Amino acid sequence: MFTASLPGHAPVSLHRRSRGGRVLAFTFPGQGSQQPGMGEPWTSHESWELVEESSDACGRDVAALLCEADADELRHTRNSQLSTFVLSMVVLDAVERTGATLSFAAGHSLGEYSALTATGALAYDDAVRLVAERGEAMQVAADEQEGTMAAVLGLDDNLVAEACEATPGDVWVANYNAPGQVVIAGSPDAVAVAGDEAKSSGAKRLMQLPVGGAFHTPFMQPARDRLRKALAEVEIRAPSVPVVANVDARPRSDADEWRTVLAQQLTSPVLWRASLHALADLGVTTFVELGPGKVLTGMTKRTHKGASVLSVSAPAEIDAFMEELANDAPSAPTVMGGENLYVTERLIVSPCAGIFTLGAGVRDGQQIRVGDVIGHVAGEEVRSAFAGTVMGIMAVEGERVTARQPVAWLRTADGT
Repeated sequence: MFTASLPGHAPVSLHRRSRGGRVLAFTFPGQGSQQPGMGEPWTSHESWELVEESSDACGRDVAALLCEADADELRHTRNSQLSTFVLSMVVLDAVERTGATLSFAAGHSLGEYSALTATGALAYDDAVRLVAERGEAMQVAADEQEGTMAAVLGLDDNLVAEACEATPGDVWVANYNAPGQVVIAGSPDAVAVAGDEAKSSGAKRLMQLPVGGAFHTPFMQPARDRLRKALAEVEIRAPSVPVVANVDARPRSDADEWRTVLAQQLTSPVLWRASLHALADLGVTTFVELGPGKVLTGMTKRTHKGASVLSVSAPAEIDAFMEELANDAPSAPTVMGGENLYVTERLIVSPCAGIFTLGAGVRDGQQIRVGDVIGHVAGEEVRSAFAGTVMGIMAVEGERVTARQPVAWLRTADGT
């Protein structure tokens, strides 16, 4: 799961092939990014099989949530979290089928579970059950303690915090999202007063969020206690690459830390802006949001003006994603399998973008003639323009390739 490699093949790392040496961070959205019908574009994609697996794991009809639920139904925490997580994993699986690999990961609130699953820290079935339990626990806590959230736009972080501190009642900063975008949460009356205080300090706008609770505040203490019990029952492994944590914006790769961090996250503010800075400090050059919506894409662009920011939320965006990553790639690799590409060697390239399938019987060492079919891409034949010996197949069976991407290389007898 979540790999483009097949037995005997190594996964292809797109950013390692690029001339500019891109370093990818995959980021994953949280609650609030869900949309009615967001699963429909994916129902015929190979990665949709994860939806059935998630339904089996948690005992809920996840396909119905992704394709049939309306906005009101999806707004419920128990539904928005499960549906957002599963669709993020469908998108991740589809992207990894292209051979793209990540160097770092992070997720906004719920998205942290997506990041940990993407990096192998959580098994998929365990993650589905944890997300379902988290959503249920937060829903119950929200039902027991009335709360709300609102985004304060156009005001410095410290002034938003001061507005909360100056307000009688229960209100706190819940998310530091991006420059000029801070979310406050607490009791409805206190949030309204703090919002007025923020506007008097220069905030441009107070935008009420369509949620039914004050998440990432002390109001979620009952949910935190319940989640601790669920976390104690699953195995958490060291992630394959560092994941930057919401609670302190630190990259973490120690398995033991995550059990505490995930529970702490429910009652602590999300330090997303600081997390984006941490990723940049780690050398990330390209931020890729995977999942429904483009909320994180907007936050990243506000935080890192001029950074390379991509997103994939539907199958139609995968080719554009690959084309963008290939923009700074050399027109032909100069090294393959440790050997220089000599004048007697030639590349066979894809005629279009799509899924690559290798031709029957094609193998290393095979002698081919001009016009022989090497394989197919999106139903189009990939024919060799040269005669020679197949020295290597460069595309993985089932991998999505771009137009003009090399799929095989030959050694010719005379360099023609």
